[in-house]
Amino acid sequence: MSAYATLQPGEHRCPGPSTRDIILADGWDVPAALTADAYDFLGDADIAFDRYISPDFFEREMRSLWPKVWQWACREEHLPAVGDYITYDVGRYSILVTRVSPTEIKAYHNSCLHRGTQLKPSESSGSATEIRCPFHGWSWQLDGSLKNIPCRWDFPHVQDAETRLPEVRVALWGGFVFINMDPDAPPLEQQLGVLPDHFSGRWDLSKRRVKLHLQKELPTNWKAATEAFLEAYHVYETHSQGLATAGDANAQYDIFDDHVTRFVHTIGFPSPHYTTPQTQQEIFDKMRGGGGVTVPEGKTARSVAAALARADIGTATGVDLAEYSDSEMLDSIEYHLFPNMCLFPGVSLPMIYRFRPIGMDPGRTMFDLMFLELVPDGTPLDYAPDPIPVSVEQSYADAPGMNPGLGAVYDQDTNNLAMQYRGFQAAFKQGETLGNYQEARIRRFHTTLDSYLAQP
Repeated sequence: MSAYATLQPGEHRCPGPSTRDIILADGWDVPAALTADAYDFLGDADIAFDRYISPDFFEREMRSLWPKVWQWACREEHLPAVGDYITYDVGRYSILVTRVSPTEIKAYHNSCLHRGTQLKPSESSGSATEIRCPFHGWSWQLDGSLKNIPCRWDFPHVQDAETRLPEVRVALWGGFVFINMDPDAPPLEQQLGVLPDHFSGRWDLSKRRVKLHLQKELPTNWKAATEAFLEAYHVYETHSQGLATAGDANAQYDIFDDHVTRFVHTIGFPSPHYTTPQTQQEIFDKMRGGGGVTVPEGKTARSVAAALARADIGTATGVDLAEYSDSEMLDSIEYHLFPNMCLFPGVSLPMIYRFRPIGMDPGRTMFDLMFLELVPDGTPLDYAPDPIPVSVEQSYADAPGMNPGLGAVYDQDTNNLAMQYRGFQAAFKQGETLGNYQEARIRRFHTTLDSYLAQP
């Protein structure tokens, strides 16, 4: 019998200081959201591997998930001017998003009503005064109304009012443009749950701008790719070089509702697995690679590293960071919005993730890795940088503008995925066994997915 059998399932926690303990010990007044705690035990049954590799299961997702769920297509800075457009593809679906007025963005199914040709190429963006099919020249106004059919005399059976481009619902939040193909879906606010409350004030992502955007194909299922970033349990093996300076087993996991979960794991405090005694100076030197900075007596590696980050990032961005706590400056604070979005409100780690199936192959995923930079209040919208493609074999560190050290960490994260996907197919045991706490977000992810798949 397990030594921990006296506790109820889901009650077990790593011995030692918790994430909350570490954050409060910093001595800062932190946002209430940062120390909020929400966890529910959701069961301990295995998750079947067929959910990742089965074409039939993938087809169910294409029918019952992707057309019925809110998902972010772009940022508002991708569409600062009237006529700007961008395409968003997920599986078999392709959506054209365009700004039709200074105050309105619309989205359409990216398919001509004549013979079905895509109106704009996949993964493209640009600006236009009309929406024109590249095959025969049928065209629409930006608002979706029919503009012109060449040889109109040959189409007496086509009625203008019935030949508007079919619209896809659009909603805005946090500087993101969300789309939903289901006209009867609940409003975006219902799916966002606690996010509008948590991501307010200095966490408001509409006050940030895209600094860097990488796109990398991952040779695995979109769910497996997502799940690789939903837990810190893998740090022990995958990122073992970081154990001296990063929490993992003592990370905090929160299940806020069926669509929103979170983890927080600390930087500048050693893993519970790392038992070699260290001074604060030694921890700092491992965090920052030395550099001749001395940790004063009575200070911690976290506080000194956070202060340096405040100064460096504040100077680079022109933003006053005096109120940002050590945790906000350093820690990995990651929210997941079902189905495929991860959001970080932190300053040094300001990432956004998106995972989406490529075409109709269950084993191909597009990983969008975006970094949002703080900007001074009143900064106008300007065009976001184009995404930089990173091939399957290429290192993230090779991408222009990518921090090489962080790129190496992402390499470690995604290098596991091809082997895991092959393991799904080779397995004798036909399912994965999850930890009750550290991998609870993965279980919530699948439970929510099942609720969509159960819909008619």
